[in-house]
Amino acid sequence: MVQKSVKGSAIADHLADNPLKDDQPLDFQFLDESICTIEEGCDEGNDKEQEWEMYFDGAANMYGNGVGAVIVSPERKQFPVAIKLKFDCTNNIAEYEACVNGLRAAITLGIQCLKVFDDSALIIHQVTGEWRTKDAKLIPYQELLTNLIKQFKVVSFHHLTQDKNRFTDALATLAAMIQLDCGIHVQPIQVEARSFPAYCLNVKEDQEEYPWFQDIKDYITKRSYPTGLTENEKKTLCRLAMTFFISKDVLYKRGYDGTYFIV
Repeated sequence: MVQKSVKGSAIADHLADNPLKDDQPLDFQFLDESICTIEEGCDEGNDKEQEWEMYFDGAANMYGNGVGAVIVSPERKQFPVAIKLKFDCTNNIAEYEACVNGLRAAITLGIQCLKVFDDSALIIHQVTGEWRTKDAKLIPYQELLTNLIKQFKVVSFHHLTQDKNRFTDALATLAAMIQLDCGIHVQPIQVEARSFPAYCLNVKEDQEEYPWFQDIKDYITKRSYPTGLTENEKKTLCRLAMTFFISKDVLYKRGYDGTYFIV
């Protein structure tokens, strides 16, 4: 006991003669005490294992049934999916069909990490297991989704508002309304963004003294058409002039939000 006391005293004297600078008291509090588990995330070095996104929506109306999904790559490249359902179904079944076909498309692309979004809280909560359904028509969809989810490395489901899911809603509505005959292949639809009306782009550049809006102004003030116009061109000019009006010889154009701009 005496020998141990001498050693302990020697250690205490050594620490007292050589204090540490910038020492901090030990904190035994576990800061991340709310963390239950840690899962392996997506590998940022592998393009196919980076986190992708999928948005889906279903439509069931008097014109038919359809589903739409959009898969978004990490580089924000979009892969749209639109399918017409040629069988009777409810809105919930259409939503499940959209989710299933969207996940199958993601599996075909070899995606491993996926975040799924939809504006139907019912479907999202049922897919995640928070809510259970007793509908015999929906139970097989839940079982199918469970098997599809297992084919991903990481997948999560999130609810979003309807205004943030308009593209997939438009795809689903288009698929529901379109009439497709068997054996006919529909070419992909290309959507472009243009800032000017097509009529204005037809004005020749060498007509510097004749402004592009002169025909519109003449139609509003005189109800006259330029010579040589066909009936379809006259109808186009008439529809185009409906978005303009004149006040004190100044031509104004009405914007999409109701505001007016001087031409």
